[in-house]
Amino acid sequence: MPLKTLKEETAETLTLEWRLHVKDYKLVLDKKRCVGCEICSLACPKEAIKLERQEKKAGEKAEHAKIDIEFEKCNFCGICDVLCPFGAIRVTVNGEHLLSVVEKESFPQLIRDIKVDSTKCPVDCKECEEACPLDLIRVSRLTVDGKIVENVESLTEEEKSRLKVKVEIEKDFCPCCGICEVKCPEDAIQVSKFFYGKITIHQDKCPDGCTDCLDVCPITGALYLSDDDGKVHVNEAFCVYCGACKVVCPVDEALELERTSINHTPVRSGVWNKTLEKLASPIIMTKELKAKSSQKARESVEKRLGWKVGIHEQE
Repeated sequence: MPLKTLKEETAETLTLEWRLHVKDYKLVLDKKRCVGCEICSLACPKEAIKLERQEKKAGEKAEHAKIDIEFEKCNFCGICDVLCPFGAIRVTVNGEHLLSVVEKESFPQLIRDIKVDSTKCPVDCKECEEACPLDLIRVSRLTVDGKIVENVESLTEEEKSRLKVKVEIEKDFCPCCGICEVKCPEDAIQVSKFFYGKITIHQDKCPDGCTDCLDVCPITGALYLSDDDGKVHVNEAFCVYCGACKVVCPVDEALELERTSINHTPVRSGVWNKTLEKLASPIIMTKELKAKSSQKARESVEKRLGWKVGIHEQE
């Protein structure tokens, strides 16, 4: 039995703690980073995470759904931590960011594939920093000896020619929308999404004047209001398929969202299959199962061939 249990909520965080004799489990939800999407609630194997839609006040924009976690159901497995596109949930054991499902190789990690070639960056360019909708990019100008230059204009042309550019991206919190890649004029950034899918808004079913989905979308430009019909439309180039829009949509049939692919590290466990079934379409689950089956078959053949080769070498 735990020596101490704690559930504490402030304006900025929701904290759950389970203290045993030798281990202290803690889950912290950062409300500033949480966008009220559906990923964690769908993935939680204990159904401990609940989404609470906020009542919309007349004349005001919709607010994203808030998350509550039932302490009695949570076992601090870390699946919510692994899958949060925005890095809003962190699970620790004795203060260390340790996820048992990953350590035991029973669950994959999302692959946040972001590459930056800062040698291509002009010293006066901050396009990616200014474009990031989540303020996760910092561009610094450095001298040859690594000192940060605050005012480039005060330098001579010779000094400017020797400057280096450093681009830092907080990858743990990046949903890989790809806006920085599109906005970069020098093709210095490459971003691969970890969630792929399809989102459709049926404008004929949208209530007149409703922009709830647009109000809560965390990625600027993924949803936009059309001047032609006054309805919300989708730009799937930037959509991260988190589902925050779907959660607040007042009409079930008005917005459809389907995840068709998830870029993740290799995994063998059936635990992931169950999660995949909740997060994505049956098609992606079937593809992954077939891929795993093919991989096992290859490994089996390679093992047998290796065993035979060993026999022949001994002979």
